[in-house]
Amino acid sequence: MTTTTMKRVNRPGFVSVLSDLWILIKRSLTHITRNMDQLLGVAFQPIMFMLLFRYVFGGAIQTGTSYVNFLVPGILIQMAAFGATTTSFSVASDLQQGIIDRLKSLPIASYGVVAGHVIADLFRNLLSSIILIGVAFAVGFRPEAGFTDWLAILGLLLVFTFAFSWASAIMGLLAKSVQAVQWMTFIVIHPLTFASAAFVPTATMPKYLRIFAENQPITHVIEAMRALMLGNNPGDHYWIAMIWLGAITVVSIPIAAYLYRYHASK
Repeated sequence: MTTTTMKRVNRPGFVSVLSDLWILIKRSLTHITRNMDQLLGVAFQPIMFMLLFRYVFGGAIQTGTSYVNFLVPGILIQMAAFGATTTSFSVASDLQQGIIDRLKSLPIASYGVVAGHVIADLFRNLLSSIILIGVAFAVGFRPEAGFTDWLAILGLLLVFTFAFSWASAIMGLLAKSVQAVQWMTFIVIHPLTFASAAFVPTATMPKYLRIFAENQPITHVIEAMRALMLGNNPGDHYWIAMIWLGAITVVSIPIAAYLYRYHASK
């Protein structure tokens, strides 16, 4: 994007911020639609994950219910978590390619560039989730959720993706290179997704691992989503998950904005 694209007309401040943000969102969405690797990731990653976990683990793990019904919320959140890390790669790429240097002279909000990536990735993860749910139905997923349950599931998924995208943006701003982002996201996302209730009941885990798994945010998100999909009351899991995600968002946004200003001032 050229700097001339970012020129604003004389509007009130709030309208200008919204206009800048929309331009940056469109920029990030354009990268997705024109990048074949990202398009393939959106389409094939959820299909591959669903088929592998469904048929590799499906006959070996006892969950007290159909394994595919147990699996779907876990793999949906795992996919959303990995999808959220795309924000860190996008931000790190902007830094490495000098995009932020080209934008720093423009009067745009300090969080605008990062927010553009976050919201674009929100759309991408939503599309991947729709594909995943479709594949899940094809391999035996039979939820009992009603309309309001699905709305609650959608809200939880969007809030989760939004929160983790902002947290991922911090890793992208801290990383010295795009390659560094890979190991940073790996050591954060893999333990949180696999040491959770995503793929096996936490009761089967060793004591100290179970304590961690049962009290970390991803487990609460998955358990709330699983209960809603099965037509059950999620209990405290839903609100505990929302509190966790709200805290992650509230902490991550100002840190990401500060780090962006730091890079823009160099």
